[in-house]
Amino acid sequence: MPDTPARERTSIALRAARHRTNLRRLWLRPFAALARWLDTGIDDRAMADEPHDDRIDWLRVVPFLGMHLACLLVFWVGVSPVAIAAAIVLYAVRMFAITGFYHRYFSHRTFRTSRPVQFVFALIGASSVQRGPLWWAAHHRNHHRHADTERDVHSPEVHGFWWSHVGWFLTRSGFRTDWQRIRDLARFPELRWLDRFDTLVPIALATALFALGALLERVAPQLGTSAGQMLVWGFFVSTVALFHATVTINSLAHRFGRRRFETRDQSRNNLWLALLTFGEGWHNNHHFFPGSARQGFRWWEIDLTYYGLRLMAALRLVHHLKPVPDWVAAHARAR
Repeated sequence: MPDTPARERTSIALRAARHRTNLRRLWLRPFAALARWLDTGIDDRAMADEPHDDRIDWLRVVPFLGMHLACLLVFWVGVSPVAIAAAIVLYAVRMFAITGFYHRYFSHRTFRTSRPVQFVFALIGASSVQRGPLWWAAHHRNHHRHADTERDVHSPEVHGFWWSHVGWFLTRSGFRTDWQRIRDLARFPELRWLDRFDTLVPIALATALFALGALLERVAPQLGTSAGQMLVWGFFVSTVALFHATVTINSLAHRFGRRRFETRDQSRNNLWLALLTFGEGWHNNHHFFPGSARQGFRWWEIDLTYYGLRLMAALRLVHHLKPVPDWVAAHARAR
C-alpha cells in the first residue's frame, strides 16, 4: 500500500513522543515529590477527582525516612545537658500542642480559645512534623466515624500493627486533607495557609536550633554544646520520639489495655501510653465520650494535657472546657 510508510512513520513518531514524555516524567518525579512536600495543596488539587491510592509514595517519604536516619548522628555530634534539655522541652511542649490543640481542640472542639492562641498552638503543633491542624483534625474525625472498620485507615484490628502505626501516613491518599470533615476550621485563612505549607515550620525550627547551638558554642563553650547537637537532639531525636509516641494511640491503644466501656471499636485504657502521651492513653474513655476536654475520667487517671488546659483556663487563655458529664463519671466509677 502506498500509504503504509506514512502510517509507520506516524506510529514511530507517536512512540517516540510517548517515550520522551515518560522520560520527562521520570526525571521530574523527584521534583514533583519535593513540590508536594513544600505545598500540600498540590495533592488536594491533583487528587480531587481521583480514587484512593493506598500505595506508599516512596519518593514523597524520603525526608521522613531521612529524619530517622539523622538520629544516628548522635554518635558523631555527641551529647550535652543543654541538648538533652532542649529535646525534652520540645517533646513536652509539642506533645501538649498535639494532644491539647490538634486533638482536643481542633478535632473535638472541647473548649474555646481566641484566634491568636488558636494560631500559636497550631504553629507549635505544625513544628512536630505531623502535618497541619486541618489535615490532622480531618483524619481524626474520620477515625472516630469509622473506628476499627475497613474505612479506618489506621486500625490495627483491620490493617495490622505497622500499617496502623506508620504505613497509612505515607500513602498518597494519606497526605490528602478531607475538607468535607473540617468546614468549621477551613474558614480561617491562617490555618489553611499553615496546613498547606506545614513543612516550613519544622524547617524554621531546625534552622533556629542549629543557629542557637552555634551561638552557644561560641559564647558559652563551657556548656559543651554545639550546633550539631542542638539540631540532632533538639530536632531530629525529639521529633522522631514525639511522632512514634503519638501514633502508639493508633497502633497500641486499640490492642493493649483495659476496656472499661463497651464501645463499638477496640479502644483501650493504658496507663503507660497515657504517661507517654500526656493523657491520650485513656483511649477507651475518650471513644466512649469524645466530647470532654478531660480523658482521665477517674481522679487517679493522670491526664497531663487536661492539667495544662486547666492552667491555661486559669490564665484566661482558654475557656469553656467541656467537663465529663455526671452520667459518664458515674458509669466510670461503677466500672
